Amino acid sequence: MRIVQALAADIASGRLARGQQLPTHRALAGALDLDLTTVTRAYGEARRRGLLDAHVGRGTFVSETTARAARDIPFQVTIDLSMNVPPQPVEANLDLRIAQGLEAIQARSSFSAFLNYQRPGGSDEERAAAASWLRPRVPEASAERLVIYPGNQAILFNALLSLASPGDVVLTEALTFPGMKAAAETLGVRLVGVAMDEEGVLPDALRAACRAHAPKAVYLTPTLHNPTTATMSVERREIVADIIRRAGTVLIEDDAYGLLEPAVPPIATLIPERTWLAVGLSKCIAPALRVSYLLAPDASAEQRMRRNLQATMQMPPPLMVALVTHWLRTGVADKIILAIRHEATGRQLLARKLLKSIPYAARNSGHHLWLALPPPWSRSEFLAHALRHGLAVVGDDAFSTDGAAAPAVRVSLGAARNRAELAQALELLAGALRSPVQSAPVV
Repeated sequence: MRIVQALAADIASGRLARGQQLPTHRALAGALDLDLTTVTRAYGEARRRGLLDAHVGRGTFVSETTARAARDIPFQVTIDLSMNVPPQPVEANLDLRIAQGLEAIQARSSFSAFLNYQRPGGSDEERAAAASWLRPRVPEASAERLVIYPGNQAILFNALLSLASPGDVVLTEALTFPGMKAAAETLGVRLVGVAMDEEGVLPDALRAACRAHAPKAVYLTPTLHNPTTATMSVERREIVADIIRRAGTVLIEDDAYGLLEPAVPPIATLIPERTWLAVGLSKCIAPALRVSYLLAPDASAEQRMRRNLQATMQMPPPLMVALVTHWLRTGVADKIILAIRHEATGRQLLARKLLKSIPYAARNSGHHLWLALPPPWSRSEFLAHALRHGLAVVGDDAFSTDGAAAPAVRVSLGAARNRAELAQALELLAGALRSPVQSAPVV
């Protein structure tokens, strides 16, 4: 247990980086002068807690998706702003909306109709409702091209499974979603990061990377990019679409945050025949719904993705799909999203006030901000310092494709339970940034 606790503390402080390889069981047992069985049990418990991943033939690594400090490490996290989730304002009335929606479903067809296996990817009726709801933003949306998935992560994994083979290259922004990194590692796909600016991926760098790598796909989050908040202008989207078309490759567009800025059209509207568009509800309503919509380039791709879904996860949760479909039809979904968007704006205004003298990147409707650490802070020193003050945020290493990112942290404003807690967290953050650098204790 002392080994597990030491691992957890070093991961939390940044001394062990996500994806870093650990010593073999035998090497660590020798270094600590312990029985091999003791180390094996410690590594097993650390895997059970989600701290480590083991890959047969390759070794043991720090988990790429570890985002939170373990409960029993020697830091007490007072406020955790490490997970990028939407706030839940009173105006959204989610408890009431869920109760009313389930009551309507039960009155119409009973719950038992949704407690058995369903057609993978949604029924014709559910897909038609989703396509109709998407059409104001994506005019080409049709039920024939749409598959309902249990979350955007499932779409990304299955899109990679469909488009790339082990060793193939997929281009991403230089900083990219950790879930895509985890999916690519699992499938043996090589991610190559492309340089960015405040609007996202740089056209010249993307063009050069397409020539150099002949990628099987390009994965981008052009609206409220995670973690940098970069959002492409319409002009940049047109240029990027043209580059992808001329390169003869395809786009995997992660529209996880697009509904928070509905006036900005997805790149998919420019190259629908080359885009696998993932529209999720986790960041604009609630993560636990596990309902996302994939708009495939054509009916053939839709059928392929439906088969992949059946092979990997069978189906999205039928009762949740029924609830969301009811919300789409009745306008409730739009009301919830509007309330969450307003709350996000309010939280960004609060951040602007409390971090007035601290430069960072943000968008009014976004759930997070991206804060470059001023010198002489290093990532590991700042994360450890913030943890000692009870605040958990995420460092740039979770998103970097090549390990060369400048030290920065993502602060998830939506993770605070309310604005009072957020204000406390932001004051802690501002205080940590203004404190002298202190080295974390070596575990």
